[in-house]
Amino acid sequence: MTTFDNSDISTFGPELPAMFDGMKLAAVATVLYIIVRCLNLKSTTAPPEITYQDTPLSRYLLKSCPMLTKEYIPPLLWGKSGHLQTALYGKMGRVNTPTPCGVRKFLPMQDGATATFDLFEALGDHSTGDDVTMVICPGIGNHSEKNYIRTFVDHSQRQGYRCAVLNHLGALPNVDLTSPRMFTYGCTWEYAAMVGYIKRAFPQTLLVVVGFSLGGNIVCKYLGENRSNQDRVICCVSVCQGYSALRNSLLNMTSSNIGDADMSRLYAATSLMQIDDSIMRKFHGYSSLKEYYEKESCVHYIHNVTVPLLLVNSSDDPLVHQSLLDIPRTLAEKMPDVIFALTHHGGHLGFFEGAVLFPQPLTWMDKVIVEYTDAICHWEKDRPACQKSSRQHMNSFLQNTGVTLSG
Repeated sequence: MTTFDNSDISTFGPELPAMFDGMKLAAVATVLYIIVRCLNLKSTTAPPEITYQDTPLSRYLLKSCPMLTKEYIPPLLWGKSGHLQTALYGKMGRVNTPTPCGVRKFLPMQDGATATFDLFEALGDHSTGDDVTMVICPGIGNHSEKNYIRTFVDHSQRQGYRCAVLNHLGALPNVDLTSPRMFTYGCTWEYAAMVGYIKRAFPQTLLVVVGFSLGGNIVCKYLGENRSNQDRVICCVSVCQGYSALRNSLLNMTSSNIGDADMSRLYAATSLMQIDDSIMRKFHGYSSLKEYYEKESCVHYIHNVTVPLLLVNSSDDPLVHQSLLDIPRTLAEKMPDVIFALTHHGGHLGFFEGAVLFPQPLTWMDKVIVEYTDAICHWEKDRPACQKSSRQHMNSFLQNTGVTLSG
């Protein structure tokens, strides 16, 4: 029989607390490791990766836009996580959001729908002295009342820009639909109506085309659909779009012309592609899902855009697959006056800046768009009239002959 000596307590007793302390230390270390991995804290900050052709304009822009070449620094504790940047953008949009004062315009469409947009006048003179209007297309299901749009509009107004912001059809909760149709991924009808109104109402204004996420697809497709759409447009900026819906679709659905059988398939759908196949392609008259995606994606039109074009994406955007970034990179390599800026951090429409925890009201995205646009405005103002005339003649020639540039 084994006997137990009380003296053993003094032998083993002190070792038990030490063992528990070790387990606690290991648990803490594990939690810290997970936090560091999830928040991507070991990732280094860097300037955006810039792809462009060496032209006089690109050299001028990179010299005049230091934000494109200097380090983008997100908030220290959470800003290196693309998922957190995206989640915070989706939850709060921006911090200390201003409330710009605008006028809502209503535009009847040929199919009975009513497009709306909000018009915000500049809060001062532009640095060039010119009349310049930003025609802005928000992201999916968004409108002028979204916080990130309000922040960007307020910043642009203060720099001398008039702003027109499209409200996607069916997105505003207090504006009734006048037809059984909502906006879709690549439909440019409402945006074209807004731009047409601005051109008629302000015949001397220059236009800056800006699109966010889904709006980036719409504006690039709009410009490439018809060369006359580029008249009076001095540049285009697209932020965080996916370029090809065939591989990266962030689509909305319409409630029009949906029968009982279609509704059954809709309720049974387990992916956006199934919804598109059951409902969306039929509404637009496409015979297949592939045809619908091809026709509605700007990737098949963007090579026709001849105005200066800035394409911005983030490497850690959880909504845009890395493989899709080859599209803007290749475009910038092949076409002059196209710049592709790829940040290391930023998420989807996040691009928050800040010291440690709390982000600044203005984001890197807000500031870089205005900085780029300011540079374009000064380039247009300062370059010789003969160059402007030559470009106008070339655009007219391309429109009249129907020539299409390949990307």
